[in-house]
Amino acid sequence: MPIRLKKLIGTFLLVALVIVYALVASIVAVAQLSQSGPWVHFLFFLLSGLLWVLPAMGIIKWLILEPPPKG
Repeated sequence: MPIRLKKLIGTFLLVALVIVYALVASIVAVAQLSQSGPWVHFLFFLLSGLLWVLPAMGIIKWLILEPPPKG
């Protein structure tokens, strides 16, 4: 796969990941945390704010992998 195409796909994947993840985290927060205290909100948003990094690291790792040598 050409490197430019790979970077384009990776860029779209990262943007889509952030958008979908933010929507899902917000929906969960509204549905589950409405009666919770401020510390529960803080911990939820702290953890969910850091958790998106794991799938993003997988996408970035895929982006920087060298293609196998031909021949």
